[in-house]
Amino acid sequence: MKKNIFLFLFILSCSGVMCQENSASGVLPAAKVLEIKNFVKGKSYNQDIAIFINFKIYSGKYRYFIYDLKNNKILQKAIVSHGSGSVIQNSDSLNFSNIEGSYQSSLGKYEILNSYNGKFGKAYRLKGLDKGNSNAMQRAIVLHSFGCIQDQESPAPACLSLGCPMLSANAFKQTAKYLDQSRQPVIMYAFY
Repeated sequence: MKKNIFLFLFILSCSGVMCQENSASGVLPAAKVLEIKNFVKGKSYNQDIAIFINFKIYSGKYRYFIYDLKNNKILQKAIVSHGSGSVIQNSDSLNFSNIEGSYQSSLGKYEILNSYNGKFGKAYRLKGLDKGNSNAMQRAIVLHSFGCIQDQESPAPACLSLGCPMLSANAFKQTAKYLDQSRQPVIMYAFY
């Protein structure tokens, strides 16, 4: 009987962890998710998924999320870089800019455009939709992979980019499956 009770409690606790695995609480503020749901509604964007980057989260932790807008769950989480110019010496805070040559990440909503093959292999062009990221195309800010980005969370920070959101090769392949299957552009939202 004790074994059955233990097994029952173990299964319950595991299912709770699995629920937390897909939960957005703590990493994705409900207001940000709602903002994107309202933004895509009635427009020619993908209504089922969106990508969120929460730059408030430490760069060695998962802070890039593909989110199921219909079922309210996280489909993918990954490590993502920020721009080297965003770093503030002796601080955990970050700076953001829309200025070419700043090497800073930009905040706001992006429309993920077509993929192409460039110096980092496959990459996706990003069109900035807000005042804070309107120069994304001019700055050549794209979503791509880079070898120094780790797959798993780590106490070490993610390596830095020149302003692009960079993923590990494995995370990028997983993201590419979602993006390539989408018939409509997917929105990515970077916030702080």
